[in-house]
Amino acid sequence: MKYMGGKFRLAKHILPIILHNKKPDTCYIEPFVGGGNTISEVKSSLRLGSDINPYAIAALKLIRDNVTSLPKSNLEVSESDYKQMRSDTTVDAGLRGYYGFALSYGGKFFGGLCRASSNPKRDYVAEAYRAALKQSPKLKGVILGCVDYTKLCMPPNSIIYCDPPYKNTTGYSGAFNYAVFWDKCRTWANDGHKVFISEYNAPPDFKCIWQKEMVSILRRSTGSKKTVEKLFVLGL
Repeated sequence: MKYMGGKFRLAKHILPIILHNKKPDTCYIEPFVGGGNTISEVKSSLRLGSDINPYAIAALKLIRDNVTSLPKSNLEVSESDYKQMRSDTTVDAGLRGYYGFALSYGGKFFGGLCRASSNPKRDYVAEAYRAALKQSPKLKGVILGCVDYTKLCMPPNSIIYCDPPYKNTTGYSGAFNYAVFWDKCRTWANDGHKVFISEYNAPPDFKCIWQKEMVSILRRSTGSKKTVEKLFVLGL
């Protein structure tokens, strides 16, 4: 599912590193699962995906369990439908989450309905539906929950991949305490878990083990910019 800051394009690069020497019974965990684009590509008997955003989790559950109920073309979604979904918090959380992320520009929650002014024939709703159809079987078996990352219970010797809100970028829901986050990563690592973090920068005791320049799409008014995505672990 399209999600602001999602790692759909990076999964093929970072997962071989994250899953290197993974044992078949090792639990794979994403405390910031977002659009589920990384966890979908992990083959594991036990996968746990959590996020503090209830609409992201509800949308992933809908894609996993009832994907054919989603709108299939732009003939089914008008601007007024989108605005109604944005304002009405009483509607099904999964459908509202899907509209809010998958059908929005840049995957930003209700950041504006995707439209193609230069190519009116482009059907963003159909594109999102095709992506959901591909993702649905890959989410089968994934345990999804809306839990604060600091309160997650980790099975022993898990692999933990964190994709938190990047510092000095658009946040998702309220302020994010980066000092608490990095301390939590240290605690997980000291408890015997393998912890990997995506960010642009990290404290000095974390080592960058992979990086790649990417073009990130921002919004209509600002276009795109180049960034260097990095993968960190606690110093080896």
